[in-house]
This record gives sequence, structure tokens and C-alpha cells, in this order.
Amino acid sequence: MIKARSISGVLQFGTVLLSLFYFTSSFAQNRKADSLHALLVNEKSDTGRVILMWNLADVVSTYKPDTALQIAQQALFIAKNIKYKEGESRSLGITAEIFRKIGNYPKALDFNLRKLKIEETRQNQYNLASVLMNIGIVYVFQEDYREGLKYYFQADSIITTHNIGSFKYNIALNVGDAYYRLNMTDSAYVYFNHSLQIARQLGDGDLIGTSMTGMGHCYLSENDYPFALLNYQTALRYLRAANNDDIFCEAALGLARLFEKMNKIDSAIHYATVSLAVAKKDGFLTHELDATELLVSYYKATRNIDSAFSYMEHVYVLNEAINSRDKIKEVQIISSNEQLRQVEREEEKRIAVKERSQQLQLLFIGIFIPIFFAFTIILSRVNMQVRFIKGLGIVSLLFLFEYLTLLLHPYVLEMTHHTPVLEIFIFVVIAAILIPAHHRIEHWLIERLMQNTSRAQTKKLKPVVAAQEDSVDNE
Repeated sequence: MIKARSISGVLQFGTVLLSLFYFTSSFAQNRKADSLHALLVNEKSDTGRVILMWNLADVVSTYKPDTALQIAQQALFIAKNIKYKEGESRSLGITAEIFRKIGNYPKALDFNLRKLKIEETRQNQYNLASVLMNIGIVYVFQEDYREGLKYYFQADSIITTHNIGSFKYNIALNVGDAYYRLNMTDSAYVYFNHSLQIARQLGDGDLIGTSMTGMGHCYLSENDYPFALLNYQTALRYLRAANNDDIFCEAALGLARLFEKMNKIDSAIHYATVSLAVAKKDGFLTHELDATELLVSYYKATRNIDSAFSYMEHVYVLNEAINSRDKIKEVQIISSNEQLRQVEREEEKRIAVKERSQQLQLLFIGIFIPIFFAFTIILSRVNMQVRFIKGLGIVSLLFLFEYLTLLLHPYVLEMTHHTPVLEIFIFVVIAAILIPAHHRIEHWLIERLMQNTSRAQTKKLKPVVAAQEDSVDNE
């Protein structure tokens, strides 16, 4: 049986949301993180900040998952606050991947499912296939292989229908891996072979070696030793050239188990030792433990008690190291849950304060507009310049219509999912409705204000006219 971290670890190669496994140096990562942080400090728009934050979280997650989680959560809350669906989806995906990497599979699943809900409404087939595949991978890591297959097949349907070439290899390998874990080797072979054909079309030696490792496992399970040997040995050549030490260790262990079945213990010891050396070099504790346990059994079989005892001691040390690592992961999981709760609480407070401030501003504007309008009407009833009254009337209407636009803006953003083309179209439609209405109301309002002004002027002139008439009569 393939270990959960072996083939599945490579299945993430080439996918969008599982692209956090970069084989770059820490120095390069730190430089990129510093550059993104500098841009973030100077970025003014919320949308721009969200984009920079999910990219920063992506980079930082490779060496500081706690920090990356915090950044991703901040990006998520900002995106939700401004109703930026793309940003919300990306932030959810990165958060899910961080949780998966630290072994918090329930949280990884929760955030991926939340992302799925968004992508189902956005109809972006590429993103939809990606998140479905990621959900399947999380289920596989939880050893719920049938549920993983369910999501793999949903992703495969989208990938096939929409011809998403970049995912064809990944989904074939993923499905093959899940079937193998279910001991359905015939089905596993079909999909591993399909992934091999795609890898050959791509001319990618790393992918070829990975697929042939899976096929070697299938042949070994069926006791087809010649084909198992051919696939493992060919895989080793490709994987060595591609510097894929993870799957190289697995292929070498596969050869060791094959030679054990063929009663070629010396060859089995050789390949187990090769796998052990590479695993030690790269710090692959699980591969190292598997190789060491095999060597213990081989040396016991050959009655080499000293070597067997030596490797048994190493097994003990490795188990302690793995247990210690698992305990650290458990602490990370608890810490990440608490961190998430604190970030959510702080962000909710910040959003509540911001929303309260916005509501108060809208209330103030809503009160100011009728007061300003009433003030304009009052002024129109006194003897004021016509031009001044007309100007006040226009300003009051502008306040009203801009206020209506301001109220409609968040609903437009939500309807369009922050799509600029749709936003422009809807606002053009709104303008097409409001502008004629504005002109008609403006004409009516100005006419009424002018009537008021005329009446006021007439009232003021009446005493003057009367006095003039009296003067004429006296003469």
C-alpha cells in the first residue's frame, strides 16, 4: 500500500491551489516575501491589498505557516467586507492548503468546501475543477478514499468537458492512487497508465517516473514481477534525472519489496539501503522508517543479528522523531484553531466598527439632504438672486441622486461579483434612468423655486407700488 504522503504528495504537482510546494531556496522565498510586504505597505485600495496578501500568504506558507494563516485570514475578511468574490475564493483556498500542510484536515476540508460554494456560483470551470480536486485530496489524506474518488470524478467531468489540459495528468494520477489504496489494482492500473500517456505527451520525466512508480506498485500487487521490475527501474532513471527524491525513495522501496518476493535478498538490501540514504539526506522520516524496517527484516532473514539490531535501534530513534513531529503538528493544529478564532473575532470587531461608521455617515447624509432641500425652499421664499436659488436647487438634486447611487453601489458589487465590465454596464443603466429623471425633477424644482422667488419679489414690490400710486393721487 502506498503511504498517504507519498504519491498523493506528488499529485499536487502542477495544480493551481496546491502550488505551495515550491522547490526554491529560503533566501529566494524571503526576498519575494519582503518585496510583497513592501508593496502591501504602500497599497491603498482594498482589492489590491487582498491580491498582495494572498500572494504573500502563498510564499510565507512554505516556511511560516502560522504567519501565512494570519495573512490569509486578513485577506479573507477584507475580501468578504468589500464583497470581492475572487479574493474571497483565493484566500479560502490558500487557508485550506495551509491547514492541510500542518495536518488539520477538518479545517482544510471546511475552507475548501466554502471555496467550492463560491466557485459554483462564479462558473469558472478551471477554479471549480481545482477546488473539487483539492477536496478529494484532503479526503484521501484522511483515508476516506471513496469520498475522495467522488470529488475526483466531479473534477474529472469538468476537466474533460472543458478540456482543461493542465489538470488531465493530475486527475488521472489522483484517481489511480485512490483506487490503489482501495486495493482495486485493475482500475488503478488503467488510470496510472493514462497518466503515463499524458506525461509522455508532455515530455516530462518527473511525471513519467511518478506514473511508472504507481504502475510498478500495481504489477507488484498482482505478482507480475517482470513488468514490476521494468516499471520500477525505468521510474528510478527518470526520477533521478528530475531530482524527485521523494518518489525516488518510494520506487527504490518498491524494488526492495519486489526482490524480497523474488527471494533476492541481497538486491532487496541494496535498494532498501539506497532508499534509506536518499531519505536521510532529504529528511524524509517516513521513507527512512520504511526502509529501516525493511532492512531489519532482511537482516533477520539472513541471520545478520548485529546489523538487524543496529537498524532496530534506528527504528526506535525514528519512531521517537516521528512521534515528536506528530506532537508538534498537534500543537500547530490547536494553535491554528485558536489563532483562527482570535483573528475572526478581531476582524469581526473591526468590520462592525467600520460598518457602524459607514451607517452613521449614511444616516448623516440622509438627514442632511432634506434639511438642505428645505433650506433651499425657505431661501426661495425670500428676496434672493434667481441665479443663487437655481444653483442651490441643482446642488440639492445632485446630493439626492449621488446618495441614491451610493446606496446602490454595494448591491451592484455583490450582483456582479466585482466584475468591472458588469459593474460599468449596470451603472450605465442606472445613469440612463437617473439622468432623465434628474433633468425632469430639476426642471420642475427650479420652476417651483422661481415661482416662490417671484412671489417674494412681488410681495416686496407691492408696498413700493402702493406708495407710488398714493404719490400720484396726491399730485
